[in-house]
Amino acid sequence: MMKKLEGKPDVPSSAVRAFVLCGGPGTRLRPVLADRPKSMALIAGTPFLQLLLDRLRSQGIGDVILGTGYMAEKIESYFGSGNKLPMRIRYSREHEPLGTGGALKLAEPLISDPVLVLNGDSYVEWSLVPMLELFTAKDADMVIVVEAVADATRYGSVALDQDGRVTQFLEKGIRAGPGLINAGVYLVGKQIVRDLPAGTAISLERDVFPRLLNRGVYGLACTGLFIDIGIPDDFKRAQALLASRVGTTSRDPSASASSGVLGNSI
Repeated sequence: MMKKLEGKPDVPSSAVRAFVLCGGPGTRLRPVLADRPKSMALIAGTPFLQLLLDRLRSQGIGDVILGTGYMAEKIESYFGSGNKLPMRIRYSREHEPLGTGGALKLAEPLISDPVLVLNGDSYVEWSLVPMLELFTAKDADMVIVVEAVADATRYGSVALDQDGRVTQFLEKGIRAGPGLINAGVYLVGKQIVRDLPAGTAISLERDVFPRLLNRGVYGLACTGLFIDIGIPDDFKRAQALLASRVGTTSRDPSASASSGVLGNSI
């Protein structure tokens, strides 16, 4: 167990809410997925997003905000208020593309401090407790999950020092070969969200994270399965790799979308 620094209290996992980014148009998947947002792509008959929600529940998180946009109604009508999972689900709907940073800013009134942020098109076997321990022990502003891959070209890479602090974010295509990548799971202090500009399209990965290196940003290595379904080849690969992760939770698409929807034109 890591020693807690003075000044930042322990945060119980039950107090952490999750924000899942699932508002993107999924342009690269259109040839194989034209009728739904990519987070609703089916894995063994179950929406991909269901697997992410199952992971959240397994880590003790029962309060989730889904950041919707493209084909938002497909997600909202399927999952509703989350009663059948069971978990609490609310929605923060973009009415114009805001990027990952803008979408998180839009959801600011609903999130916890810290908040767990996930990309809605990546499956990562992250664990909340060690993320919280690192966040507390280092008095961090943000902890990101990193994954070692054989070729970091497509994703961009992350450099850590011996203390686990992030020292550099490299964009896609800059460094080929093996490396640590940003796996798209972040434990973020709410002050970072407060500092984001409102109503502005902004990317967390390109515009925000590189500017945070003078603050306390730490990486936590994950050794479990990682797969991004953003392109057709990886979506096909996910069908086989993730079939065993599909649980027995409700697949009923008739859930009532009775929970509140936070949106920038509501």
